[in-house]
Amino acid sequence: MREQFTGWPEQAMDVLWQLQGEPTKETRERCRTDRELLVRQPMIALLNEVADADSRYEDFSVWHYRTGSWWWQNQSAVIRLARKVEINLRFSLDGLWVQGAWWYPDPGQVEAFRAAVMSEGSGGELPAIVEGLRHKGFDVSGDMMKRVPRGCPADHPRAELLRHRSLIAARSLGCEEWVHTPEAVERVLSAAADLDALLMWLARHVTRTARRP
Repeated sequence: MREQFTGWPEQAMDVLWQLQGEPTKETRERCRTDRELLVRQPMIALLNEVADADSRYEDFSVWHYRTGSWWWQNQSAVIRLARKVEINLRFSLDGLWVQGAWWYPDPGQVEAFRAAVMSEGSGGELPAIVEGLRHKGFDVSGDMMKRVPRGCPADHPRAELLRHRSLIAARSLGCEEWVHTPEAVERVLSAAADLDALLMWLARHVTRTARRP
């Protein structure tokens, strides 16, 4: 029987605090069991509940530990919606952080993105989607060329979007009392709903492999 998400225990913050800076190998090993139980397992439980709410979110992974200190100080997870289109979550002393991303593109995806941006139909939708996310507090970024790519008009009305080789919208959800309660599930689902228009646009026009409910 899988564990129900009840929030990250307050003791999770104590564990993460011990891992700040450059923790020694001895410190990591001392904290490993508590970190697994109090930090990583709640992330798994949270994403199981998110997947129960929307079947598109069933393909997820919660990262284990790696050599670098960052991976011990931040519990990361990914929900895969389409090829290279995903929702990323991170829990740390700063609380919960979420982003929607199309990045590390496969061959041909950048060209498909540019063609969709150039199109009056699909391209006309994207600026409003991006502006809506900014209005909701998301920072929109990505890997960008210095200039509009060759073959695209420099004065194109969506010239800034044409410069993108990846597209990311990220926002901190904060570190308030709800992090320690089941309310975190609703916070994640709300952020995912905010990101939905962008991620489904990318799945349709850049990867063409969107998962349906």
